[in-house]
Amino acid sequence: MSGDPAQWTVARLLDWTASHFAAKGLENPRLESEILLAAALGCKRIDLYVRHDQQANDAERGRFRDMVRRRLEGAPTAHVVGKKEFYSLDFAVSPAVLIPRPDTESLVDEAIRLAKGRPNLLIVDIGTGTGCVALALASRLPKARLVAVDICPQALAIASSNASRLGLESRVEFRLGNLLEPVSDLRPDLIVSNPPYIPTADLAGLEVGVRDHEPRLALDGGPDGLRVIESLTIQATTLLAADGRLLLEIGAGQEAPARHLLTRLGWRVEAVLKDGGGHPRVVRATLSQGQPV
Repeated sequence: MSGDPAQWTVARLLDWTASHFAAKGLENPRLESEILLAAALGCKRIDLYVRHDQQANDAERGRFRDMVRRRLEGAPTAHVVGKKEFYSLDFAVSPAVLIPRPDTESLVDEAIRLAKGRPNLLIVDIGTGTGCVALALASRLPKARLVAVDICPQALAIASSNASRLGLESRVEFRLGNLLEPVSDLRPDLIVSNPPYIPTADLAGLEVGVRDHEPRLALDGGPDGLRVIESLTIQATTLLAADGRLLLEIGAGQEAPARHLLTRLGWRVEAVLKDGGGHPRVVRATLSQGQPV
């Protein structure tokens, strides 16, 4: 990114960086280049397309150069820019929380579908992290009551800050503690969770941005990846409201073992829903014997 500063237009910066990222093996080089440059310029990604011929000044180029360097050193793009979009909302992130993933939007989609015609549902989000699931639901379900739980104080602080920044602080109650223990006084109609589900032995093989920059507590699901899911479903057995539903995100290859685990614990698996990539992602289960919804 050297040479005559007058030559470094937005278009050239994007082209050069996308090519450089591609050569380094990054999965989405153009997208990442756009996200970083928009942050460096203090604009929205869409604005880059009407500023293609605009020249970046020295300060903007310096910020962008630093962001590119950090990304190539392994820092996730979301950490470099300090935020990640989820369900059309921007969430502040830090190394204390799991970065929201598009796959998790499937969890929100199904919760919204279940809430249709039942506006006053009590929904509990376990392992809320950034608060992305609870806050996305709060933004779409104005009459639902949302309670979000996390065992990490730093995560709850970020989630609470995100709620305030999004104008949703009055819609979600945040509670500190392990799994369902902080909500033992409630009878939720719907429990949603994106729990840690990566088998411990697989953590070392994760992409460096995940392995070295995201909290192990939010990733490690124990030897089989189902340790946290088992604990959560056991607790939910005595807490879920009659005819309530449990929605759990699962990882690759976990559909069969998750079904077996839930059935053994007395749950009826109504469906396993696929994410945008066509992979089994969300388990919907109930304790009741009524008709599937």
